[in-house]
Amino acid sequence: MKTLIVEDDFTSRLLLQELLKTYGQSHIAVTGGEAVEAVRIALGKNQPYDLICMDIMMPEMDGQQALREIRTLEEAHGIFSPKGSKIIMTTALTEMKDVMNAYHNLCDAYLTKPIQKAILLEELKNLRLLKETGGKNAYPDR
Repeated sequence: MKTLIVEDDFTSRLLLQELLKTYGQSHIAVTGGEAVEAVRIALGKNQPYDLICMDIMMPEMDGQQALREIRTLEEAHGIFSPKGSKIIMTTALTEMKDVMNAYHNLCDAYLTKPIQKAILLEELKNLRLLKETGGKNAYPDR
């Protein structure tokens, strides 16, 4: 599983890296602009991200705007939301308005911080990025 972690907070970045390291390679972006550029490059190489974990509150370009721009880039490459990267918004924000905006912008899931491993793994299973087989983790072909 190829993952992009988009997080301006060092501790949160480290936590996500640690939680996801056994499931494949992770790339890092510190701002929404860096995330959009990373996705642009990955799509240009025909190697899109399977998973993007993105904070909502970031400097320069917030996660909501980055989410919209990423979905626009995918559409320009003929990839529409259900077939695009699975995007999990990660944030300390719990207001319903923020949650609804994230889903309106076509995120796939929304997790509040601090991220808990069991909840993250359950969400990865729900998104069909991870499944349980014989006690070991395996990834379905996409």
